[in-house]
Amino acid sequence: MPRILVGLGGLLSDAACCVIKDGHLVSAVEQSKVSRWDRHSQFPDEAFSAALEAAEVEPAEIECVAIARQFAQGSESAAQLELRSRFPRSEIVVVEHHTAHAASAYYTSGFDSATVLSVDRAGDFRSAVLFEAAGNQLTPVRELYFPDSLGDLFNRVTALLGYQPRGDEHKVQWLSTSGEPAEHKLFVDLLHRNGLTWPQIDRSYLDADRLTQGGFSRRFYDAIELSPNERIPAAKQASIAASLQQAVNETVAAMLGGAQRVCIAGGLALNALLIASLERQFPSVFVQPAAGNAGTAMGAALHAWHNFYRRKERVPFDTLCLGPQYSAEQIKRVLENCKLHFRFLLTEGEVIDKAIQALNADKIVAWMQGRMEFGPRALGNRSILASPKNPYSTENLNVYIKHRENFRKFAASVPAELAADYFEVGSNARFLATVGRVRPEHKKQFEAALLGGDLVRVHTVEKHENPRYHALLTAAGKATGLPVLYNTSFNLFGDPLVCTPRDAVRSFYSSGIDAMFAGNFYLEK
Repeated sequence: MPRILVGLGGLLSDAACCVIKDGHLVSAVEQSKVSRWDRHSQFPDEAFSAALEAAEVEPAEIECVAIARQFAQGSESAAQLELRSRFPRSEIVVVEHHTAHAASAYYTSGFDSATVLSVDRAGDFRSAVLFEAAGNQLTPVRELYFPDSLGDLFNRVTALLGYQPRGDEHKVQWLSTSGEPAEHKLFVDLLHRNGLTWPQIDRSYLDADRLTQGGFSRRFYDAIELSPNERIPAAKQASIAASLQQAVNETVAAMLGGAQRVCIAGGLALNALLIASLERQFPSVFVQPAAGNAGTAMGAALHAWHNFYRRKERVPFDTLCLGPQYSAEQIKRVLENCKLHFRFLLTEGEVIDKAIQALNADKIVAWMQGRMEFGPRALGNRSILASPKNPYSTENLNVYIKHRENFRKFAASVPAELAADYFEVGSNARFLATVGRVRPEHKKQFEAALLGGDLVRVHTVEKHENPRYHALLTAAGKATGLPVLYNTSFNLFGDPLVCTPRDAVRSFYSSGIDAMFAGNFYLEK
């Protein structure tokens, strides 16, 4: 058994590094979070160093480096030579892009067989690959080639609606919950030329010479009854987003066929509304919560574990809190260097009590605890929190702190054992990878978090996985009768999730957040 196995992925976009040590996934870190920017096509030195430090591993101990393609914009042979020079005593294992995505989902799912779909914009010239998995083997059975791509269509509609393509697709997803799918047939026809089950884009709806607004053709604009130069009204924008979302949901379900157990990864699998739709249609669904390119680091490592080393036992997947953490001394040093006034609370009970006091006083609280999360979502270690009892929580969180659109709602965190009392939600809510429905009797209480109708983002918190955050939620329930807190990511202005105490201080004092807990340190304005 290899003692130390390192996975690298997303080197062209969203680079990350993970470490498997003695058969356990012990760290995973994204480059953008530790360097505060994503250096494309370069070795992710900061993520690599942070992942090894968190794993308590020295570079000389690494026995295998598994890397997900694509990993070089230039010559791959030159990239291979660089890896060999960096790791002269390590095996170098290269894993194809979609195989790494599929491995990241299947090998962490707990399933012993499944239908596995990797679906994104494009990777190694393919935009989706369907696998059948049994035991520890992944067998590709069908491929979708770029430019027939669900991810590319999402990029185009993102640009059409005035957002940043390949960055703001999540805004289109949430916008869809406020509209009716009046253009549904248009997107079905666009996606399925000649009525084929798997996508085959009808290129007559696209214009290769049109370089703005997604590159749609006159035929597309005629179908939505607008001029190419006409501003799209807000109601029409929501309708277009809803139509795209519904068509994509149906298409992905059709690609999976009659599967009983489904695993999914790739950039499109970050779409929580898609995952919720699949949960309603298939008996068992598991989505890799770090579904984007960063997750291929994990997938490459797991694929090497099972296929290069032929290990039969699964690597446990218990948490996404796999990044750096900071001692009380490290936090104190930053606070003192910044000449800040703070209180140190001696026990966890004092931390919880003080946080409940702040939340019950309608304060917005930054919560930085333990190890940083891997992936795009805050799961209670790098979070901004508010009480649902606060009547101004929507305005304060979205308008004055996050500076984002009102249709982008925050999540409701709840102890897993109490979730069913308030919400109907699938198992992927553990990692905030799906959406649920609020029970009718609680709809008024959670009105500020509703996406449309009764839809709500739900985060179920397991006590064994995040005991301090679980304790905070439980204490909120004892204090108010409602063991739920609104949770959004601790970051501002499109920055990555905060990582270090210094990142947290900068975001805290650049925002309207009222109070911050960094470990046992308490700061207020």
